Formats: sequence, C-alpha cells, structure tokens
Amino acid sequence: MALSDDCSKYRHEKLIDIGGKSFKYFDLLSINDPRYDELPFSIRVLLESAIRNYDDFHIKVKDIENILNWKENQLKSVEVPFKPARVILQDFTGVPAVVDFAAMRDAVKRLGGDPEKINPVVPADLVIDHSVQVDVSRSSDALRKNQEIEFERNKERFLFLKWGAKAFKNMLIVPPGSGIVHQVNLEYLARVVFESEDVLYPDSLVGTDSHTTMINGLGIVGWGVGGIEAEAVMLGQAISMVLPKVIGYKLTGKMNALATSTDVVLTITKHLRQIGVVGKFVEFFGPGVSQLSIADRATIANMCPEYGATIGYFAIDTVSLQYMKQTGRQDTKIEMVEKYLRANGLFRNFDDTKQDPVYSEVIELDLSTVMSCLSGPKRPHDKVDVVTMKEDFQKCLNNPVGFKGFNIAPDKQSKSVPFVYENEEFVLNHGSVVIAAITSCTNTSNPSVMLGAGLLAKKAVEKGLIVKPYVKTSLSPGSGVVTYYLKESGVIPYLESLGFNVVGYGCMTCIGNSGPLPESVGQAIEKGDLVACGVLSGNRNFEGRIHPLTRANYLASPLLVIAYAIAGRVSIDFETEPIGVDADGKNVFLRDIWPSREEVQEVERQYVIPAMFKEVYANITNGNESWRSLDAPDAKLYPWDSSSTYIQSPPFFEKMTKDLPSVGGVENAWALLNLGDSVTTDHISPAGSIARNSPAARYLASRGLTPRQFNSYGSRRGNDAIMARGTFANIRLVNKFIGKAAPKTVHIPSGDVMDVFDAAHRYQSEGASLIILSGKDYGSGSSRDWAAKGPWMQGVKAVIAESYERIHRSNLVGMGIIPLQYLTGQTAESLGLTGKEKYTLSIPDNVQAGQKINVQVDDNKTFEVIVRFDTDVELTYFKHGGILNYMIRQMLS
Repeated sequence: MALSDDCSKYRHEKLIDIGGKSFKYFDLLSINDPRYDELPFSIRVLLESAIRNYDDFHIKVKDIENILNWKENQLKSVEVPFKPARVILQDFTGVPAVVDFAAMRDAVKRLGGDPEKINPVVPADLVIDHSVQVDVSRSSDALRKNQEIEFERNKERFLFLKWGAKAFKNMLIVPPGSGIVHQVNLEYLARVVFESEDVLYPDSLVGTDSHTTMINGLGIVGWGVGGIEAEAVMLGQAISMVLPKVIGYKLTGKMNALATSTDVVLTITKHLRQIGVVGKFVEFFGPGVSQLSIADRATIANMCPEYGATIGYFAIDTVSLQYMKQTGRQDTKIEMVEKYLRANGLFRNFDDTKQDPVYSEVIELDLSTVMSCLSGPKRPHDKVDVVTMKEDFQKCLNNPVGFKGFNIAPDKQSKSVPFVYENEEFVLNHGSVVIAAITSCTNTSNPSVMLGAGLLAKKAVEKGLIVKPYVKTSLSPGSGVVTYYLKESGVIPYLESLGFNVVGYGCMTCIGNSGPLPESVGQAIEKGDLVACGVLSGNRNFEGRIHPLTRANYLASPLLVIAYAIAGRVSIDFETEPIGVDADGKNVFLRDIWPSREEVQEVERQYVIPAMFKEVYANITNGNESWRSLDAPDAKLYPWDSSSTYIQSPPFFEKMTKDLPSVGGVENAWALLNLGDSVTTDHISPAGSIARNSPAARYLASRGLTPRQFNSYGSRRGNDAIMARGTFANIRLVNKFIGKAAPKTVHIPSGDVMDVFDAAHRYQSEGASLIILSGKDYGSGSSRDWAAKGPWMQGVKAVIAESYERIHRSNLVGMGIIPLQYLTGQTAESLGLTGKEKYTLSIPDNVQAGQKINVQVDDNKTFEVIVRFDTDVELTYFKHGGILNYMIRQMLS
C-alpha cells in the first residue's frame, strides 16, 4: 500500500459521555481494518499511542502502518516509536533524572531562557523505596531502627528529592517508608485509563526498574528502561523499540487446593525460560485467566524479567474493574475505564474465544497441574517441587559446582557445627535455614498468600511450634495496606511470635539488604564450609545476592517461607517428616497447619476492603516524621553544595552553547579500551559496593570519608564524580590490552597500566580524544544510563563495535557519543588493528543516518565504518550533542 503523509485515515476523533461530561478519544475501531481485530491487545496499546501522538517527526504515517501490520512485521525486526503515558522512577535510578533536570534548569538560565520551563511533560512518579535491615529483625522496634538508619545514611539524597517534589511540576514523589515502588504503582499510582485535557487514552509507562512489568497484571503496558530513556520520555520524546513477537500464553483449568499464586509464578517462570521469550511480549489469555485475581496476575507479571520477556501482559477485564473498586478508586473513574475501553476494542472477556487475537506462538498451561514448589538454589527459573525438595538439595550437594551444584565431598556432607547464640547451644548443617524473609513486591502485593502466611503462623503457634532464635526472620510489606489487613485480621501477633516482625516498607532481603547474620552463626557457617540457606518470597536469588554466607537461596511463597523457617532446614520431606512437635510432644506435619483456600478467601473478603486503601494512601505524600522534618530548599534552582559526596551538578551542559555547533570529527584519538564480544552494561556501569582499592574509594577517602561511610554506587548515583570513577570498574572486565579480567587499561603513550578512570583522566589532561573498540553485542544486558554517561564523562567520543545492543546504542546517541559499526565480516583483527594506533574519524556536517565514513589510522591505513544513527531523530539528537541538549535548545527556541 502506498503511504501518505496524511494521517486522517487513522485518526478518528470521537466523543464519549461519562458522568455527564464529554471526553475526546481516538477511535481505533473506526480505522475499519480487519488487521486491527487480529492484533494482540498489548500491540493495540502501541497503535493507539502512535495514532494519538502522530507529528510527522517522531512518529510518521509509516510507523502507524508498521504497527497495524504487526502480523507481517513481527518477523522483520521493524523499529517503531512509542510514547508512554507516564514514567515511574525508583529512587536509586530516579535521582540522576532529577539531578539532570536540575542541571538543565541551570543551563537554561545561563543561556538566557526561563528555567522553570524545564519540567516533566509526561507525568513522573518517583517512589523512594529502598530500605535496610540491621540485626534487630526479631525485635519489636525493628521498623523504627531500620528507618532511622535509612535516614541517617541517605538524608542528603532524601533532602534533594524533597526539593524536587516542590520544584518540578508534573512530578510526584512518594516518601520513604511508604512501600515498594511496584506495589505502590499497582495499588495507587496506576491510572488504567488516562485523562488529560479531556482526552482519554490507555495508561502506559516505562520505569527505571526491571520489575516495572508488575503493572502488566492490571492491564497496563509498561516495562523497565535505562535512565536516559526515562528522561527522554519525561521530556515528551518517543522511545524506539523493535516491534516484538507476542507469545500467547493460554491458561486453562483451576488451581488445586494446596497451590498458591507463587507456585503458579515459579511454574510459568521455568516454562517460559525454557521456551525462550527474550525480547518478546507475553500475553496471557484463556479461561484460566478469569480464575486469577489481579494480585495473582501482578505476581506473574512481576517475574517477567526472570523469564526474560519484555512484558507479561493481562488485558483489562471485569476482574480489573473489581480490583479498582477494592483498592479505593472512585466509581466515576471505574465507569470511565470501562466505557472507554469497550468503545475502543480494548476490554477483554477471557471466556470469549472470539476475542482471541493472532499470536506469534501459543503455549498452554493447565492450572490444575501446578504443585507447591520453590526455585533455587541459585536461579529463579530452577523450579523444585516441594515433594522432591529434600532429594533435590542432596543432589545439589553432590553435583559439580554450578547453578544446581556445590560439589561437597561425601565425607563432609553430614558435617555438624555447634555454636552458641544467646547463651544457648545450637547446631548447623548443610541445608540449615539461617535467613527466612517475607519480602518484595512479588508476593506482598497478594493478600491471598500474605493472609495465608498469617493463618499458617496462627496454626503453628497454637500447636506450640517455634522458629529457632538465630534464624534471621523478617517481614517487609510492599505497602502499608498489607500491615493494615494483617493487623485487622488478627494474625500479626502470631507472625511476630515466630519472628516475622515488620522491619520496613521497601526492597530488602530480595535485593540484598538483609543485614548481617549473628556473628556466631556466620562463624559456624565459615568454620564448617556449610551450604547454609536462605528462603525468601522474592523474585531473585542469584548467587551472592541475598547474603554472602547463604550459598543456597530459594524463592517460595510466604507460607513456605514460614514453614521452612520452622523446620530449620530445606532438607526435609514434609510428606513423611514432621515440621516439629507440639506442646505434648506429638509430631506436627505441615499438612496439619496449612490453611485451606476457603479459609484464606473468607479472611480476605472480610478484611481487605476499599477503606484500607483509601486511608493508607490518603496522605501518602506527607511521609513520616523524619521526612516531614527535612527542611528542603524552596528555590526553583537547586543550591548545589560543592562539598557534597552524594549530589552534584553534572557537567553535561557546562560547555553547551545556545547555537547549534558544527558536527566536527574526532582527530588523533587513542583507544581507551580494546574489548571483545558481549561486553554488558554490567561491565560498564558502576554497581554494587565501592571497592576499597578503586578510584571512587580513593576519591571518597580524599574527602575525609572512611570505608564504612562509602555506601554503594547506587546510593551515590547523583554524584558524577563517583559514577565516572566507577565506570569500567568491574573486576570481570576483560580488556585485550591487559589480557585478563581486571578494571585496568594501558595508557598507550607511556605504556603504564592504570585503572580505567585514571587512564582516561590522564588522557584528558593531555588534551587527547578517546574511542573504544569492541566486538559483538556491545552494551548487552539491562539498559543503564551510566553505561553511556560514564564513558562520556571519561572523554569517550565514539565506539567502534561489530554490533550493538539496541537500547545501549540509542543511549550512546543520547549522550552524543558516536556509535560506529564495522562493515559486515570485518573486525579489528581482520583489519589488522591492535588498538594502540591513533584514530581519526571524519564526520561531515551533512552526515546521514546509516552513512558510511572513513576511519584513518596513524599508519596511513583507512577503513570504512557505518554510522549507527538509525533514524533522523537520532541524527538530530547527535547534532545537538545529545538528547538533553536538544531539549534545552527546544525550550530556548
């Protein structure tokens, strides 16, 4: 079909009356194209966004046609633009966005414009949700002490964010202690259908955390992105994405009486990981979906990063509307959602097969086949049925070291190590549980498993069962609503009796904020070289993540977390072995204390009510007393503190001019690094703790800080001086100049081996430009803003690679770094490059997307590369020196 610049055939504006008021919307059914009826519901959301935001620059007619023709284009790696309705920011990853916006205001003022024009165009919600655990998890004041430590460590960061809440329009900041970002998003922030200037459209979002996908359970299309992409969306720009394949995952049947939603999640996670869905959408359908609550669906969607898909989507249906009512949304809002979605062919009846769209592939799961299970000991998709857990753990002891093995010699497998804790002697063995945590948004969003855990605790306590005092137990709800209904239903005292005290409202054990084990426990584990265990209701259990001393970590439902805590070991067969003994010395089995589904549902009906959600969220932005006492500046420009080691104005705009600079080239550049294939953003980005021998540590020490005050790279994401020093600081980085894994490189003129940052700094002091050489899939992995910002800070002007991960390539362009690609079949080796030459890149002022240019090497050798600006929009961003510079000049004009 011939394309036209006229978009009228797709844009049909209509009016809809809701509550006596008229709203406008873009009617997809009026396109009157049979291809629309075949589109998966998630793709229909992309189509609506393209039609509504058409501007013939970011979004053209061909983009709309490409999405409408999804059935054919899903196989062709076609790129399409997408403008989400909003952005959600998690505090560690959200701080840099607020920092950049504050710095943009400074730049606009310096260049003679109105700094207050720098505000999010697209609504931005930032939730401060990270928390800590200290060694008080079984005390009644654990919550207070943890929150005090959180404020002590992060007061400066919180103060800055509180300023941002006042300074920027269209930005909402949810204070610490309110809940986990994804659960707060589900229960409170989600709009489901947006209304802006009397125009209705589907809620959609991107977020700066991979588990943004939890919101897919409520029928909202959204996924995690890097900070640069998030900032671009906030400024009203489209993001580029490959039109994905959509896997239809058909659910049939009903869950058996003993299975929980967590068991369904772990089963699906293993299934989809085996099939392979990386880069694809997964859309759930079939009559089994109707059996799942929104909390169940959100639990499945939350695990999307673990099974590898971009989204795990459940279209909106009557259950979605019921959830909106349950969580306190207004009746008029619910009416708006239903009327708009039905009018636009976006409302789903999972029992009506006539509504089933075309999918790239269909996979099926009968819910009745799901059994109680865990996943582990090192990956979230290694499912283990509870009935085979004892046998599986034994195999793991025997197996060679790997995802399912520890290679413990047979003569050491029965080793016992006695130790003393609180004046009482205990014994640890392989398989002993030392951490048991009900944690993370994956499960705490789900009343059925949380109340199930409470009822199990009640039955256990009534039987006289206990959890040994050395086991680090904790309960970190995803929102205050969870605590509310646990208290109202009367199960909190029983949870506390077993040591499951509320210790905070944030990402805790699941992300590694588990706090220290008792000293004697740690010594016993190390003395016996024991495979000690953590059991948690989280979503990630990668090796070393939960705690350095728990080599085996299992994901499980909150009920099973408590069960294994009581048992004290994972090497138990619950079918044949008692979980403990009662006050009369009689054996108690897990089946004796496991609550029935009917019991749980009755308590949920009685106690999880709209009034709770309304009360908890009525004053959520006010925060606790510590937050309210923070005296944030009122100025529209942030008063930067030059002595701060947490928040600094980045140098991105210091040399920026009002007028567009000439493109220019790169002359006589040295290669900072010569890298191989599959260098990921984890190799590039600053992450984790700050090593004591690193450039970042030396910087902090020079500012008078001791190692215990270093904190982490995540907490210091608002300080470019730290982040630049942490770029390429990964100990697993393999640089061909060095020949082994180390965060090192060679300063080529002198031959000195140095930390990467120190070498880059030395080059900059000498006035030298820098490039990076790399192999295939440069920048693969999670998209991260500092994987592009960090190299820019180190003076990198261009990257020459064999191929790129799509998002990272886009982020490089967003920072004004030139992504260049060898011609097909060529590599640094085939061209005879050692990486120690000087490189000159000639970039013409009229450079075009995808153009070939010459690279001249200092030995008079030349070779061609492709300029990987893939669209006119990217080319425009580059000519401005990056997307943020482009936006500043747009404001000034």
